[in-house]
Amino acid sequence: MANMAVSRIKREFKEVINSEEIVQCSIKIELNNDSWTDLRGEIAGPPDTPYEGGKFLLEIKVPETYPFNPPKVRFNTKIWHPNISSVTGAICLDILKDNWAAAMTLRTVLLSLQALLSAAEPDDPQDAVVASQFKENYEMFALTARHWTNAYAGGPNRIVDCDQKIQRLKDMGISELEARAVLSKENWNIEKATENLFS
Repeated sequence: MANMAVSRIKREFKEVINSEEIVQCSIKIELNNDSWTDLRGEIAGPPDTPYEGGKFLLEIKVPETYPFNPPKVRFNTKIWHPNISSVTGAICLDILKDNWAAAMTLRTVLLSLQALLSAAEPDDPQDAVVASQFKENYEMFALTARHWTNAYAGGPNRIVDCDQKIQRLKDMGISELEARAVLSKENWNIEKATENLFS
């Protein structure tokens, strides 16, 4: 690994650890396997969003060409968001692609991802199903995002109706993961979800 990248990462690490956001527990970063190029990030769901109260874990892989090329980042915590794949955790965010600048830092990345949770861009989606729900039925989107935050990110808002529908599909032999994914896509319509699963 190029020493320049490592020394830059070490400097940025201190910047995150000493930052105000760390004190407020809204962002965190740590080494994975004692490696400076394999990092774990964590962001808190922003207040007044369906992600509030959740903690979202990120996988951050830093290339040898850093800071001239962006880190590769994906969500390890499942999330229902137009710009993040509900299946793989891949992220659609311009600064992680063409709009990266060498002056940007890991702290910038974490704060930008947190801002993305507050301000989705459904017209530039990573997950088309979520984006169309966001645009066509925002209330249903918000309910689903809150449910996913509760189920995967330790959020505080248990949605009993969603849990009961998942249980009904589990009783039919469907895994919880698959039941949640299908119900989310079908706007929690159990008949449509069942049809989708068994047709």
